[in-house]
Amino acid sequence: MPKAQTVIEAAGREVVITNPDKIFFPATGYTKLDLAKYYAAVADGALRGIAARPFVLKRYVNGADHEPFFQKRAPENHPDWIETVELRFPSGRTAHEIVIRTPAQLLWVVNLGCIDLNPHPVRADDLDHPDELRVDLDPGPGVSFDDVRRVALIVRDVLDENALVGWPKTSGSRGIHVNVRVERRWTFDQVRRGALAVAREVERRAPEIATSKWWKEERHGVFLDYNQNAKDRTVASAWSVRPTPDARVSMPLEWDEVADCDPAAFTLVTAPKRFAKRGDASEGIDAAAGSLTKLLELSAKQEKEGLADAPWPPNYKKQKGEPPRVAPSRQKQPLITVAKAQHKEDALAGLERWKKRHPKAAAKLEVDDVLVDSMRGRSSTWTRIRVNLHHVPERERPLEEEPDPDYDPWRSSRA
Repeated sequence: MPKAQTVIEAAGREVVITNPDKIFFPATGYTKLDLAKYYAAVADGALRGIAARPFVLKRYVNGADHEPFFQKRAPENHPDWIETVELRFPSGRTAHEIVIRTPAQLLWVVNLGCIDLNPHPVRADDLDHPDELRVDLDPGPGVSFDDVRRVALIVRDVLDENALVGWPKTSGSRGIHVNVRVERRWTFDQVRRGALAVAREVERRAPEIATSKWWKEERHGVFLDYNQNAKDRTVASAWSVRPTPDARVSMPLEWDEVADCDPAAFTLVTAPKRFAKRGDASEGIDAAAGSLTKLLELSAKQEKEGLADAPWPPNYKKQKGEPPRVAPSRQKQPLITVAKAQHKEDALAGLERWKKRHPKAAAKLEVDDVLVDSMRGRSSTWTRIRVNLHHVPERERPLEEEPDPDYDPWRSSRA
């Protein structure tokens, strides 16, 4: 029996949506067809953030409540109207990634199970010079969205003072993204350096609520993740539906909306209504490409004041001027790994078992002492949980044990 399918027309081309009635958001009952219809309704806005860019397929083939897998390489059996471009990654490997330019191509990747859209910050015709600097505001545990909004407004001021225009959007989760179009004259390293300069300047202005510190154990408040600008990093684009129970959308905003916006107000159902009524708040972004010159001057000033390069992601080669890639806890504070699991809930269960084995130490932990990290595996994410024991008196600190569970995403490949 042929599988159920339906057809959506997108700008003159018919796109087949297979298994249209498959539930993708169990909490709300939204289906795969609902997701496709959403992207068809907001295609003009969604394409503004992804058009002509290489695109990482983040596929939720079993819906938003299951783990996705990442697919950099375009499927071998793709239609001839699907474009690809070859990228070279920091590891030295290459892959032909999909490039999206039209509504039909967008719906084709949605049919593969892509809920959110994850483009690179470059265009397919120049893969070495980004045209977008991305400011990712990532709140730590217990940080209020009010603090995120306050930090976003400081980001706007820093960008304005450095002759750049920021375009804010909700992340679709707990944070805010600010995208900045830049002229295609600078390398990935220079764009990252500009983002780091923004992060450090915001931290200088609001040290009580903002941080540029890479190591989680040093962070507080809202982290400005400058490393989202390193080569091969992708971020969910504007108008992306996020894999949350309520199918929340990463919504472009006007700056005067940021101070009192509610991320929960923008969903797969409400966002198309806003788009039809108000259009896209980031409609002018492509005409606002600015120069990095002043930001790089700010970076040079920070370096003269003693702020050298900051840590890079662990999968990158050691960079010139980069500080040691050793967490401060390994130098000064006792940090132990208690769980490594393929699924987050299994790792959290391992943490609870550790707490039961060491109740005295567990009672002295503070919220920020438990570090839950989403780690990138071969084609999917996994979860690592570490515990910082610096609030536990030395004589009461338990020794590090084998992680429970002890998942290793690379075990099968080594075997």
